[in-house]
Amino acid sequence: MAENILLYFSDTGRGHRSATEAVEDALQRVVQNDYPGRVLNLIKEPVAEKSHPVNRAFVELYNYLLRNHQHLMKYYYSFLHAIKPNESEIGYSLVRDYLKSQMIETSPSVVVSMHPMTNHYILRAMKEVGLHGDIKLIVVITDPNKNLWKGWACPEADLTIAPNELVKEKLMEWGVPASRIMLAGMPVSPDFLSPPSVSRAEFLSPLGLSTELPTLCINAGWAGGGNMLSAYRSLKGLDARFQVLFLCGHNQDLYNRAKEESANSSIPTAVLPFHDRMPDLMNAVDTMVTKAGGLTTFECVARKLPMIVDVITPPMPQEAGTVEILEEAGLAKRLTQPRDLPGLLHDLHHDPDRLKRTLPQKYCLNRTDAVFDMAKVILENAAGYNPLQMQQYQEQIRSLEH
Repeated sequence: MAENILLYFSDTGRGHRSATEAVEDALQRVVQNDYPGRVLNLIKEPVAEKSHPVNRAFVELYNYLLRNHQHLMKYYYSFLHAIKPNESEIGYSLVRDYLKSQMIETSPSVVVSMHPMTNHYILRAMKEVGLHGDIKLIVVITDPNKNLWKGWACPEADLTIAPNELVKEKLMEWGVPASRIMLAGMPVSPDFLSPPSVSRAEFLSPLGLSTELPTLCINAGWAGGGNMLSAYRSLKGLDARFQVLFLCGHNQDLYNRAKEESANSSIPTAVLPFHDRMPDLMNAVDTMVTKAGGLTTFECVARKLPMIVDVITPPMPQEAGTVEILEEAGLAKRLTQPRDLPGLLHDLHHDPDRLKRTLPQKYCLNRTDAVFDMAKVILENAAGYNPLQMQQYQEQIRSLEH
């Protein structure tokens, strides 16, 4: 009988889904290697979008602002911290039926939350259907600094997996017991630890790019927002001692404008929409200009890819903290004005031995394989799974519902 593991996330940006897929992949690999015969049914749920139209509207607003009005994101952050929807009775009333019915239908052996606005709701639903106590709630945090969303702090969760000591200290300040916090690192996909599926030449050549020139990737992220087109324009007129790969994400307008700009640029440039093989792409390029999203930046860390972080528009607090720790560790530079980009590229070069570099231990930056530790802990906390007991839970819960 398959063992159900619930993985809750939301598509506010791409990072939470990426983290969930990383944990999913690691769970499958750990079971295959360490638990032969154990069968998992991994259920990934974008909980906000599916729970209620009001929550879906908040997700859509988040992504709209991220794509089109990045300067307003700080107000969105402050607004949610002020109203605390994750602790609201009204908010819970919107998701209660959805969460309870899903838990009844799936009978999970463990529940994993990977989004800060869902933890308290999930815990309440688990209590109401009689799961909490026997079935554990594990929270996996994807903000790697002290400016994380306060919603991550759920003192009654059985375990919270924190990226580093900065996050642990803040969680304890917010009431999470130290005994319920595990230090690990960021949940980066195992694919970023594995050799690329294609060589650098095999990746660049079909795009019309040279294998000889250093390659700068300008990454507008999943939503295709930020100041990346302005940054690209600042390169106009430079000697073509390097080339550019421009990623536009899910933004067709940005893709069209970038294609138009690249046609008139002296810099050899390939423009792509959203790309789903980032481990190969990061292996093929030599520096990435990116916003300070937690997962993207730590995927770069895993690939030991130098970063230039876009802070032209002041990032949200949870991203500003990420810039600070990466800059302190010597893994990233700040881009404060588009015109500054050419000067930040003075040391751009191709280093074939890049993956041999040693990462700093501070802030758990060297824990690039942390997702495997997370998978093992999740499985250990689900080890008490008993199909007969879960059947009894189902019958008991359905009788209460009726």
